[in-house]
Amino acid sequence: MNTAAWLILLLPLFSAVAIGLGAFRSRIASAAISVGAVVGSFLLTLLLDWANAPVPDTLEGISPAAALDGGELHPSVIWLAIEGLHIHIGLQIDKLSKLMLCVVTGVGSLIHIFSLGYMKEDRDFSRYFAFLSLFVFSMLGIVLADNFVMMFIFWELVGVSSYLLIGFWFEKPSAADAAKKAFLTNRVGDFGFLIGILMVWAAMGSINFDAIESKLATGTAAITGLAGFLIFCGAMGKSAQAPLHVWLPDAMEGPTPVSALIHAATMVAAGVYMLCRVFFLIEGTWAMEAIAWIGGLTSLLAALMAVQQDDIKRILAYSTLSQLGYMVMAVGLGSPDAAMFHLTTHASFKALLFLGAGSVIVALHHEQDIWRMGGLRERMPKTCWTFFIGTMALCGVPLFSGFFSKEVILDVAMENNILLFLVAVFVALLTVFYMTRLFVVAFMGEPRSSHAEHAKESPAVMTVPLLVLAVPSVLAGYFNAHEPNPLVLAASLVVLVFGMLVANTVYSGAKADPLPARFGRLAKALRNRFWFDEIYQWLIDKVQENLAKLADAIDRWVIAGLLVRGAHGTTELAGRVLRLAQTGNLQTYAFWFAAGMAALLIFTLS
Repeated sequence: MNTAAWLILLLPLFSAVAIGLGAFRSRIASAAISVGAVVGSFLLTLLLDWANAPVPDTLEGISPAAALDGGELHPSVIWLAIEGLHIHIGLQIDKLSKLMLCVVTGVGSLIHIFSLGYMKEDRDFSRYFAFLSLFVFSMLGIVLADNFVMMFIFWELVGVSSYLLIGFWFEKPSAADAAKKAFLTNRVGDFGFLIGILMVWAAMGSINFDAIESKLATGTAAITGLAGFLIFCGAMGKSAQAPLHVWLPDAMEGPTPVSALIHAATMVAAGVYMLCRVFFLIEGTWAMEAIAWIGGLTSLLAALMAVQQDDIKRILAYSTLSQLGYMVMAVGLGSPDAAMFHLTTHASFKALLFLGAGSVIVALHHEQDIWRMGGLRERMPKTCWTFFIGTMALCGVPLFSGFFSKEVILDVAMENNILLFLVAVFVALLTVFYMTRLFVVAFMGEPRSSHAEHAKESPAVMTVPLLVLAVPSVLAGYFNAHEPNPLVLAASLVVLVFGMLVANTVYSGAKADPLPARFGRLAKALRNRFWFDEIYQWLIDKVQENLAKLADAIDRWVIAGLLVRGAHGTTELAGRVLRLAQTGNLQTYAFWFAAGMAALLIFTLS
């Protein structure tokens, strides 16, 4: 089983290297190697589950502290051994990592297959699959890491590979800018993550998760809330929590399968997974309160912004931000199990929604404005009804997977923080509203463009993954079904019915969005995303300008003036003073010698 564990990680790496070095010019070979590698990792994950105590029927107790009843694996090799520091390249395969492996490799396999149809006309087809394999390898490294150093290395590799994928069409300035924005924004969070890791190492003397947890459990060491919060900063970047959320909507500049991979089960989920993996570091500290509120506010801000977006991918992007806020809030409220449950269900229905959007975009010749769609229900029935299933799951309609996981988070919020519960309920209302708006405008009514009028269903290589993802979008929630709180259930049903009725009334048959005319300033603020990007740009410009002026002043007056010219002037002055004493007259020298001796004698006698 140790071999299988290593192969899960290394197969995508082999794919990336093989395509880059050997099969780069062969489209068929590149696709076969890449798809085969990720599917192979998925099958090995299933084998690992079957042969080594599979994940139970319920997600109860998926926290790292819960043992696998003999099913836990820790294959490792020594990487670095110096005095006071031993670092292993080790894999941690337990309930938590096995669950995440299933999500990453399963959803990743379907996205790879979908990409065969979506990217078939792209001239850089092979390069795309090389980058995709590198990304999956990096993500699997985060999932399997058993120590902070290994996790951080793969954490940065995910950043690099996401940069390559978001900026895949780098000829477009918008794509290049989006890639740079994602990379730089994540570096801000990663700096805090690195400082937090160093603080943990200094306090605990170890970077291994099990060793740190053991020391905390036995009371032999303690950790501060500051270290926990700095660790969370890494999650703020990867999982796009406010104020580091601005990169995620712009990541839509990459190919749509990339958007599905980043937004559904991998990159953005890495932050939530990391928080659940190291929950023992933040449990019981003040950082939990901060994490809960940051998650709740991110969820609210993103949902508000989604209400007035017209780009189908951007609506789904802000939806992802909002749902990630739910997950982070659940962790902050002390329930990593609830966060992982929602992460799992969200991975299936959000991948379904993004791939459905990709199917629509291809059919409409890369049109992404929902107000230029319409009438797709009759023209693209498979895409329409699978997209409908994903919408119902995201809205939290009973019997769909999203209902069960959302109810768990609402229950946790109600038990621990009534204000955050109210925020979460309002976010649920907004989610129902903007997703109903999206479905009604894009799929119902009459076509609003010639592309929509002549749209045709996508080929089987694109629709089959949609049909497969529709199954867990319905059924995944039943693995952790529980009896909901009656008050929470009532609130959920009220906002569900109310949101759908309002959205359907407002947008059914509409030719344009009526909200800007009714709510001018508010609609403008939502459409412009509360001007976060403009504020950041202004701050960056001002900071850069002032730093440039400061650097210029230091260069002119300190370095050039004081250090260079000052040192030169001091040396020159000293030389001139000393030159005055060097007359070359023997009588003068004898006089000053005698005067000095006399002064010394007087000083001694006195």
